Parts: sequence; C-alpha cells; structure tokens
Amino acid sequence: MKQATVLVIDDERDVIELVRYNLEKNGFEVIAARDGKSGVAAAKASPPDIVLLDLMMPEMDGLEVCRTLRAEPKTKRVPVIMLTAKAAEADRVVGLEMGADDYIVKPFSPREMVARVKAVLRRATLAADNAEMLRVGDLCMDVARHEVTFKTKPVELTATEFRVLMYLASRPGRVASRSDIIDGALERDAAITDRTVDVHVTALRRKLGKGGDLIETVRGFGYKLRGR
Repeated sequence: MKQATVLVIDDERDVIELVRYNLEKNGFEVIAARDGKSGVAAAKASPPDIVLLDLMMPEMDGLEVCRTLRAEPKTKRVPVIMLTAKAAEADRVVGLEMGADDYIVKPFSPREMVARVKAVLRRATLAADNAEMLRVGDLCMDVARHEVTFKTKPVELTATEFRVLMYLASRPGRVASRSDIIDGALERDAAITDRTVDVHVTALRRKLGKGGDLIETVRGFGYKLRGR
C-alpha cells in the first residue's frame, strides 16, 4: 500500500522534527519546508496527500499559503490542516474560510496530531471513492471526479466544503441538524463545533452564487438543500 505523503510547512525546526518523527512512526512519508514560499513550491512540484501548515510564519504566512494552494489547479483539492498557536475562535474561523479542512492548536499532542491527519485523509478518501452523480435542480455533483457545477458553470470547493454539500445534496428537502452534518460530513471531533458548520455553509453559499439560495437555514436547527 502506498504511503501517504505529508507536507509540513513550519518555520520552527523543532515542530517539524516532532511532526516528522511521529508521522513516520505511523507509516507516513514526510517532506518539510521552513517557509511559505518553499512550501508552495514543493506542493506544486509534487502535490502531497495532505498539508500541515503553520499559521504564523514570516513573509508569507499560513493564510496566504493556503489561499495560494487553493488557487492552484494541482493543489486545490489537497487537504490542509492548520497548525496555530492562536486559540481564539476568530483565528480558527479565518483559517476555515481560507480553505483549511481542520486546525490543531499548539502546543499539541503528537497522538492528537496523527489522529487528525488520519481522520482528514479518511474523509477525503471516502469522498473520492464514492462514484455517485448527485443532481438537485441546476446543481450537479460528480463525486468521483470531485467536481461541482451550477447551471453548467464550475464551482471550486475545498474538500471539506464538498463533503458538506454532498451530505446535503444526498438528502434534498430533508432538514439536517448541525450535529447531523458534523457526524455525516465532518466526523465527530471535540474541536468541530456548530460554528464550524456555519462557516462552511457560508462559504458554500458564496461560492455557489445564485445557487447558494438552494441551501436554506432552518432556524434553531440546521440546514437543508431545497429540492427542485
């Protein structure tokens, strides 16, 4: 079985070595970059299976790196986990809005870090292995190719946004609580909150444009994708 490749982008050598030791011990191949620019270059040259990305770096910070990776065709679907010393909700929300799939607050437990990497990769693999075509009105999702169109116009989504939309599109007209979405699309985790779901839904509505109206808010409960 092919080893999953993890690209670690962090300006702290000790963090890189801690991550490398624990991931390699668990069967991952690890490559590292000490700054944002070289990290982006490494990702473009050979897209990894997942990126662990430090938020606070000089010159090119983690948010700019994440934004750049999401804009590149070769790396736009690579899952990204933010490593951040900032525990404030606002900082986590900004990371998710930039396209990160998850975040880990420093200092972190190596076991937690490995578990999160495995969980994000597992969710990405499950989505890729699902060969369904989902259609709701003018919205079309090719799950196998990880492609979304609205009125035949391509819509670029992160891996996490895609899973949330796929969960809603697989049950059009049915209300899903935020808890349902966490369990069905994000995987239950102490760090995943109702606010996390709201951030992803807001991003989906923005990216879908007029198609964003398909996602209805059910006040006090959750969301549903309006069937047509």
